[in-house]
Amino acid sequence: MTEQAGAAKRIAQCACGSLRAEVTGEPLRVIMCFCEQCQRRTGSVFGLSTYWMRQNATVSGPYTLYTRKGQSGKNVTFYFCPTCGSTVCWDLGKRPDELGIAGGAFFDPNFPAPTTSVWEQSRHDWVHIPASRRFPQSPPPPPPSG
Repeated sequence: MTEQAGAAKRIAQCACGSLRAEVTGEPLRVIMCFCEQCQRRTGSVFGLSTYWMRQNATVSGPYTLYTRKGQSGKNVTFYFCPTCGSTVCWDLGKRPDELGIAGGAFFDPNFPAPTTSVWEQSRHDWVHIPASRRFPQSPPPPPPSG
């Protein structure tokens, strides 16, 4: 993990505390995802997904991997605790330089709020997000960095 001078450290962990993901700095994106797979993975009506540069993240502790095809057609590999079953993080085949981490695993009420909502076609009617940040499926790709 590359340290960023003065950057905040955050730790996400599973329910039993065995599997942890430590990150430095701010997330690239915080997204509410309403796809069927996020609803099934979380047992909620949406998944709160945070994305970090892999170089600013460290995963430690025991884990079991589960890989499936994402709705983009690329593989998604989930790291979950073999003891309590909590999903803490995942690798997106379409963005290999990033690590996804479940927002709720940080258990931080001051964590940045989501700014984007995706897979709105599966959103429950009672959940409301500003119209300017809604996409029927995946959002457009971010602009190239550099």
